[in-house]
Amino acid sequence: MNPADEAPNVELTVNGQAVRRRVDDRTLLVDFLRRDLGLTGTHVGCDTSQCGACTVRLDGLAVKSCTVLAVQASGGEVVTIEGLQKDDGTLHPLQQAFIDCHALQCGFCTPGMIMAADGLLRSGRPVDHDSICTALEGNLCRCTGYVHIIDAVRQAAAAPRDAEGRG
Repeated sequence: MNPADEAPNVELTVNGQAVRRRVDDRTLLVDFLRRDLGLTGTHVGCDTSQCGACTVRLDGLAVKSCTVLAVQASGGEVVTIEGLQKDDGTLHPLQQAFIDCHALQCGFCTPGMIMAADGLLRSGRPVDHDSICTALEGNLCRCTGYVHIIDAVRQAAAAPRDAEGRG
């Protein structure tokens, strides 16, 4: 039997779009996003949850998608770096702040950093140097450009946003 003929075992909302697929039960969420949906903004850095390059928002929380099976996320709502910008192409305040503050570095860690920072901004907690460092402590920048990244999160925290947390 062709696996595509079987009932889907993963049903998610990804970046506002309903998605249904039949995947191997061992498929990691990061692989599902990248390989099955073509959302390559989420990166695979270490495959051990050490670097945070695979961070996405799952049901409102920042999670490392290399530690979640796609079937575990079924029924949930996932937002990736691609889902942060508005439909008209306007960047999310975090995306714009990373550009403005030269926090992009080589860019490999950027999506995970932004999604982790998004978790902080959405939490309602005060945003200061310590809370930013705590929010990003599970994300590694191999370029070691943390000063610019922290500046970017501060800038984005000061930006006005709508109900979806977008600027």
